Order: sequence, then C-alpha cells, then structure tokens
Amino acid sequence: MPGQDRGGYTAEYDSDPPRGGGGGPRRNERGVPDSLLVGGLALLLGTTLLVWSSTSLAGRFAHGSWPGGVTFDHTPAALRHLITNPGDLTGAWSATPADHLSGPGLFWTLFLTQLTLLIVLGVYVTRLATFLTTGRTRAQRAQDRARARKADQPYPRHAENRYDAPDDRYGDPGRGGALHHADGRPMDERPERKQLRPNRYEAPAATPQEAPRTPNTTHPSPGTAPAPSVAPALPAPSVTATPAHPRPAAPATPTTAAAAAAAAASPGTPPTQATAPLPVPHPVPPSPSPLFLGPPDARQPLAVQAVRDAEGPALVITSDPAIWAETKDARAKLGPVLLYDPLHLCDTPARLHWSPSRGCEDRDTAALRAKALLAPIRPSAKLDTVVADTAETLLRCFLHAAAVDGRQFRHVHRWAQGSQVQEAVRALRTNPGAASGSAGELEAALTAYPERRDIAQELTARALSALFTVNVREACTPNRTDALTLDSFVAEGGTLYLVGEAIEDPKSRPGAMPLLTALASSVVEHGRRMAERSSSGRLDPPFALVLDDVAAVAPIPQLPALLTSGADRGMPTLALLRSREQARARWPHDELPIPA
Repeated sequence: MPGQDRGGYTAEYDSDPPRGGGGGPRRNERGVPDSLLVGGLALLLGTTLLVWSSTSLAGRFAHGSWPGGVTFDHTPAALRHLITNPGDLTGAWSATPADHLSGPGLFWTLFLTQLTLLIVLGVYVTRLATFLTTGRTRAQRAQDRARARKADQPYPRHAENRYDAPDDRYGDPGRGGALHHADGRPMDERPERKQLRPNRYEAPAATPQEAPRTPNTTHPSPGTAPAPSVAPALPAPSVTATPAHPRPAAPATPTTAAAAAAAAASPGTPPTQATAPLPVPHPVPPSPSPLFLGPPDARQPLAVQAVRDAEGPALVITSDPAIWAETKDARAKLGPVLLYDPLHLCDTPARLHWSPSRGCEDRDTAALRAKALLAPIRPSAKLDTVVADTAETLLRCFLHAAAVDGRQFRHVHRWAQGSQVQEAVRALRTNPGAASGSAGELEAALTAYPERRDIAQELTARALSALFTVNVREACTPNRTDALTLDSFVAEGGTLYLVGEAIEDPKSRPGAMPLLTALASSVVEHGRRMAERSSSGRLDPPFALVLDDVAAVAPIPQLPALLTSGADRGMPTLALLRSREQARARWPHDELPIPA
C-alpha cells in the first residue's frame, strides 16, 4: 500500500491536511506562541502607561498642576531614555519645562506604588477566578456522583404483582366475551405464573379448595372426588419425602417437633412444607477494652489504626516517631496537624511551641498545671504528701506570678531553681490581676520548715530540669500564632502529636516528661470543658485520645477518669501500656480497667 511504512500504519494520517491549496504534507511549523506575543505587548503597553501616569501624578503632587507636554505619544521615547538613565527625568521629557516636572524620587515612588497595586489586583482577580472555577467544578462533580449513585441503585421492587392481574395489554375481550379453556378456566389466567411469582406482600386468601386448618373429622363420600389443592408457591421437599441417601437424623428443634405433631394430628391434611427453625440470637460481643498491654511491636499497629479511624480531632501521645510519620498525611486531609516535639525526635522543622505558664492567670488552671508538671516525679508514699503539696504550692504560685506579670517561662525555671524568688512574691503582691492570698501562700511555703522547703524546691527544680537544654527551652517559648492554633485545633478536627522519649524511672531523670504531661493534661481539660459547654454534654464528632506508651511519655493524672467515663463525654480513649506493673507504678492510688 502506498504511504505505508514498516510500522503498519499509513503516513497520510500523521498530519492534518494542508490549509492552503497545496497538496503536499504539512510541515512542522515553529514560531513565537500567541500567548507570549500577547503577553509581551501587554507588558510594553502597561509599562508605557505607568510611566506616563507616574510622570503626570508626580508633577501634580510636586507643583499642584499637571505638567504640560507630557503626552502619551512621547512616552515610548521617554521610557527608552529612563532605561538608560533612570535619574534624568528632564532629559526623558525634553518637551516639558523642567520646573513642571518633579524629582526622580517621587516619580519612581509613584511608579512602584502603581505597579504594586496592579500586581496585587491581578493576584486577587486570579485567585477569585480560580475559586469560582473550582466551586463550579466541585458542584459539577457532586452532581455527577449523585447521578452515578442514582444510576447504580437497583430497580425498586413493586408491591403489586403484575402477573396477578389479568393481562389486558391487547384491549378488552370484545363482544363475544372472554375465551375459556375446555375445563371452563378463563384464558387470561396464568396459574403457572402465579405459582412462580407469588405476591409476597399479600396474605394468601382462603379459598374453598384450600384444606382447612382444623383437624378434618369428616370423611369424603365414596362418590365424591377429593378437591384439588393449590400448589405451593415454591417447590419444596415435603416432610414425608425420603432422601435418596439417608443421613443421620438431626436433633429435632421445638419448632420442627411442633410442626410434626400438627401434621400427625390432621390425617386429612396434605403434607406441607416444614416450618423453618427460628434463628438463634447470637450473644453480643463485649466492647473492646480501652486499655491494652503489650510490647511495642504489638502496640504500634493498634495505635496507627486507631489514629486512622478517628473521625474527628485526635490527641496522640507516643514515643515512636514512626506513628507520626505513618499517619500525619492522612490526618492532614481532615484538619491541621500539630507536633509538640521538644527533643526533636521527628524529622520536621514545623513544631509547636507552648509555654506551660499560658492560661495560669486563673488560679485553678495554675493548680492543675502544677499538678501535671509534678505528676511524673511526685512521691507516692503517704509520708511525703506534705512535701509534695508544698512543691505543688510553690510551682502553682510561680506559674501564676509569671502569667499575671507577663513573664516568660524561663523566669519560672529560674524561680524553681531557688534564684530570685522574691520577684515572684513581689509580682503576686503588687499586680492587681493576682489572686488574693497568693503572695501569702508563697511566702509561707518559702519560710516553712527548712527541710521540707528544701525537698520541695528540689522537686520543682527536678521537674523543670529539662529547660537547661536549648531545644526544650525553645519549645517553651511560643510564637505569635501557636496559642491560637492550639486552641482551635479541636474545633477544626485537627490532630496534636506529643512525641517524647520513653522514660521508665522519671523520678531520677524526668527529661521532658513533665512538659509533655502538662500539655496533654491541658488539652484533655480543654476538651472536657468543651463537652460540658455543649448542649448534649459530649463532643460531636468525638475527640479521640490515642495514648501509646503513655506511662513512659506523659502519665496524665486524668487517665483513670478517661478510661471509665471518657467515651460518655465524647472523648474515647485508647491507652497502650507495657505491663500491669507499669500501670500500678504510675497510678498507684487508682484502679485501672486492666484486661484479664
């Protein structure tokens, strides 16, 4: 075939037919794209217009009148002159008197101002057009999906049976009346179709030919033939049928026994289909326990799956950065993703900064924050209760003083080390926003029994010892938008990851555990208050808490209450621990629902 090459296709279809009168193949033409040509012309025209308007406005602002001789026709020549000599405005406009023109500074200021306004306006118009186009595209896709779902739905089953009514598609029977079979049955009846397609929505009406339900005590006369019975709707084996291959008899259920007794009591009744046994209700499986004990290899898949299954906001505590890496992209589609990683265990520069003294202007908030900071290192013996309470009072007053006086958290660290403590006393005594009696409580704790005071100050210093590290100190210095982002992530369906190292003995070396515990406790308290303010008393969508290795990362004091009543408030909790001993060591005075 002419024009056919080794590839097996005809070469005459490789190019479009020529637009002119020539009959030869079209050549691959190359030239300047139309968009580039139009863009270049628009740029030249816009620059010329800006130079002309800037010169006129500069003369107006400088001398109070429009400069004469500044015409649009002379603008291209002036533009070429300004490109080579930007400061010679008089030489660019040679036909205009020099006293009618302004200086080059005012001219270029107006030129750049107009250029900036045009760029901003262009960006705004482009974004607006993109937004409108995207909105129309989404609406069209939604309509297409709705049509596709509607098309995929099966046809509804009609309540009426089309085979139950006479077939009158071909008109009335006519004058001669309906046709009948030889046995007197009308032609329009279809018993075979009635047997195959019964009406499931209507109860079978009793007919004279149907066998009575009561036991038949009368016997038919010898000359009378038995009335024919109606065939069953679906063919089924009868009770009296004998199988070809006998099988061991199954134990009779109460339903089948009752059916057999009824059949035996009515000898005149023809054998019917056996009644199916009633379904045995299956027991409802117990709900999964909110507490799981196991090694890290068993905990990680559960934590990842729980984070992915969360429908609303989520708080994730873990010592494994892989959980953050595997779930952050999926959670980013639902809302903002925040990461509090004071030890820089995750490979990302985007980290949340949070100050533990934030919100401590309220005395109750300061008390909860101090309790959470001391939770990892708080002594569990009852003899040390007084010392622990003194340390909690010191830390609460330090947090309250820093909050009402507008100080950074590094001042709290300094006071906890026992340095310049009188600054905190002075702030609580002189600041009008301080709670009444706070200065007296702090002075009483500082002037108490010396041994008790020294041990309490040692506890506060140990709780904040991680602030000597640069990364941890930077993590406690919030940026301008961190506070707003942290407050709004629950309402926006976001996710907060708290990542820290697993510490089994925090009382000797707590690390960043007190800071992680304080932030987790603050977020849980924030969620509880949101649930109390809601009309239903619970969060909707629920606020999922996935606490992996929580005892070694952030042992929050609210964990026992969350495991028992968290789901009722819309805060379902999944706590993953290493062992029972670890749970008893962190929460010795509470009974956790440990699975058997």
